[in-house]
Amino acid sequence: MPPWLAALRENEPVIERYTLPEMGRVWSQAHKYELWCRVESLVLEANAAAGIVPAGSVAPVRAAPPPTPEAVAAIEAVTNHDVIAFLTAWADNTTPREAAAYVHFGMTSSDLLDTALALQLAEATDLLIARATALTAALRDHALAHRGTLRPGRTHGIHAEPDVWGHRVADFAFAMARCVTRLRRAREAIAVGKLSGPVGTYSSIDPAIEASVMAGLGLRPADVATQVVLRDGIAEWVSVLAIISTVCEAVALEVRHGQRTEVRELSEAFTAGQKGSSAMPHKKNPVRSERISGLARIVRAQVVPVLEGIPLWHERDISHSSAERVALPDAAIGTDYLLEQTTGLIDGLVVDAERMRANLDATGGLIYSSAILLDLVDAGMSREDAYTLVQQAAMRTWETGRPFRETLAEHAAEHGTSLDEGRLDEVCRPERYVARLGAVFDRLEKLDLAEAGSPQC
Repeated sequence: MPPWLAALRENEPVIERYTLPEMGRVWSQAHKYELWCRVESLVLEANAAAGIVPAGSVAPVRAAPPPTPEAVAAIEAVTNHDVIAFLTAWADNTTPREAAAYVHFGMTSSDLLDTALALQLAEATDLLIARATALTAALRDHALAHRGTLRPGRTHGIHAEPDVWGHRVADFAFAMARCVTRLRRAREAIAVGKLSGPVGTYSSIDPAIEASVMAGLGLRPADVATQVVLRDGIAEWVSVLAIISTVCEAVALEVRHGQRTEVRELSEAFTAGQKGSSAMPHKKNPVRSERISGLARIVRAQVVPVLEGIPLWHERDISHSSAERVALPDAAIGTDYLLEQTTGLIDGLVVDAERMRANLDATGGLIYSSAILLDLVDAGMSREDAYTLVQQAAMRTWETGRPFRETLAEHAAEHGTSLDEGRLDEVCRPERYVARLGAVFDRLEKLDLAEAGSPQC
């Protein structure tokens, strides 16, 4: 087991199967204590520089290694207080131990907890931005590669009009680009710390200390705080992760539909030695896509508990913290894994262009009904009469399986109308339907991954 994973507490809700190393380290107990040491050291230095605590206390504390999760856990088993356990274990590592007396001077627990959590969230967000950007690029490139791959467009699961596969994927690419923008905005919302004492009144710590420490950490001081930073920013962050995960699920669902035997337009990569079923050797199942769909539910499930951490009793209670210990790592680790899995899904996706074209023709030409309707109206027929003629012919094709052009000619004759077969040849050409999509792909080519996209409101 890798060291970063071994450092996870047994009661943390992270399982190795879905935890990627970099994100796993961000949420490990060992790294959390590293961040706590960083925050406390900067506060100690600022207090020493201001003449509030002895300058000689800084070097010994700086030299003391962070306490191990095991050491903190042993003390917490007695104190039932995680911050006191951490401070005691770190003091045990400090020589001389007396220097540690000035650690946490003027602070309350949430000064440390909320500020270090902001650092954790910022680190996690930076990893997610990189992964979401990579997925956006993969979707963009895949869409551009299939800008001419004809397929049946579907509404309600039923063939609608001709489309191209790249159009569908372009929609996902722009959605993920907007998610990158949302992530950047959410990073600003969570990069907030506080050092304002027991109920946020600065009764035991100078605002100048807070300003100095936050600048050193790359955070901004909360405009106002009680004993805690209000959780609206964290709720925004986890909501963005839920949106990202759901966009990943939208991609996966499209692949799942496309891999059904009756459709067979898309399929996940199937590697050498891979098995699809313990009982049926022929199976090639969309397992990655189904995994994405399942884990997206886990990320979405974290939104409500975090939202409910906004209202607290008076200046603070701790009903939010127990939920956040589960919800925040789960949301970040789950989203990180989903982005990695969805990028791999797109990179390895098998597109059967011939099958897409065959499916386009599978309904005997019914997919061209809209163009025929408009052409008849353009030729002078009333819309009501044209719709009735086309619909009756279409229903006969559905019932008999005969080509639409045949049933259309029959119904036209019954209505005393003749059809221009040459004109119908032009109307029933799928390329006509997608001729104006060039502007979409032009926008996609110009998509700036450094800036991503602006969220649609």
